[in-house]
Amino acid sequence: MLIDRRLAANFDWRLAALVLGLAGFGILTIYSGNVLSASAFRRGLYTRQLGWLALGLGALGAACLVHYRTIYRFAYPFFGLCLLGLVAVLIAGKTGLGAQRWIRLGPFSVQPSEFVKLGLILCLARYFDDRRETVAQPRVFLAPALLTLATAALVLKQPDLGTAILVVLIALFLMLMMGLPLRILAPVTAAGLAAAPLLWLFLKDYQRRRIFTFLNPDLDPLGAGYHVAQSKIAVGSGGLLGKGFLGASQSQLNFLPLNHTDFIFAVQAEQWGFLGSLLLLGAYTVIIVKALSIARDAKDLFATLVAAGVGGMLLLQVTINVGMVTALLPVVGVPLPLMSYGGSSLVTTLLALGLVLNIHMRRFVY
Repeated sequence: MLIDRRLAANFDWRLAALVLGLAGFGILTIYSGNVLSASAFRRGLYTRQLGWLALGLGALGAACLVHYRTIYRFAYPFFGLCLLGLVAVLIAGKTGLGAQRWIRLGPFSVQPSEFVKLGLILCLARYFDDRRETVAQPRVFLAPALLTLATAALVLKQPDLGTAILVVLIALFLMLMMGLPLRILAPVTAAGLAAAPLLWLFLKDYQRRRIFTFLNPDLDPLGAGYHVAQSKIAVGSGGLLGKGFLGASQSQLNFLPLNHTDFIFAVQAEQWGFLGSLLLLGAYTVIIVKALSIARDAKDLFATLVAAGVGGMLLLQVTINVGMVTALLPVVGVPLPLMSYGGSSLVTTLLALGLVLNIHMRRFVY
């Protein structure tokens, strides 16, 4: 652990405050969407999220204290632990909402697929940093590609299509940063598209219905299309300025399912309208751009790839979540970072952003 007064001077307090503000706004949105619910569990969601926020802030602080080169040494073991978690879920995982994604650790239910995204970023960052002299050779990309596909397959088995897609896209983003030749990417993409019918065989019935509904929104308005239909009503009813705090009638009257997780963006859009949604997306843009700028200014390749990977992960999650809430993309179950209810997602995001702050703090100090 490096103790230096310059670290505090280099700490990005504005970025940290913006991250904390978004997490706090998420808790307020969870509260406002469920405070009138008949379910005592849903009324208490915000208090449980407060507990996860405290744990996540502890993880963020711990990530800032340890030099990122120490984290480099533990990148492979951390990713290995994440993979063991995925295997443990398949063997003795807790089932909910038709998926086996959680594992019980004492009083907590942990979702390893959330942590595996950060684990993959750290693993690939160390892999490419160790091979920075030979990265121009195409064969260097074979091991990361196979590892990514194996990880995505474990996640898809749960099933968790959204996270499996994120795992592949995050790895592809990092490999493109490292100069993955397009002459290799093009045939691989073509092979992937040719194998799409095989992937279809592994999808659950509800996932297939979601895709059919995306292609034809009127196919099942009271079934697979119900979530998106109610989400569009909530977003549209917010108008320009919204209905105000506690004014999300679609959520409070239980028309909008999953209003505290995948569809929380629709709740805030109903409350704060188009302008509020623009401000929220603007806040995400600031965080993502800051992460990418920290990557640009980092002192070594490992730090560059970690910061860029976290920025890319956030960009992908926000894009997919907002896209599915507004019916621009199929519903694949991707949470909105920092806002959606879920301890594993919140802690992982705060831990990842703690690493970004760590890299920024040490850009002038070793």
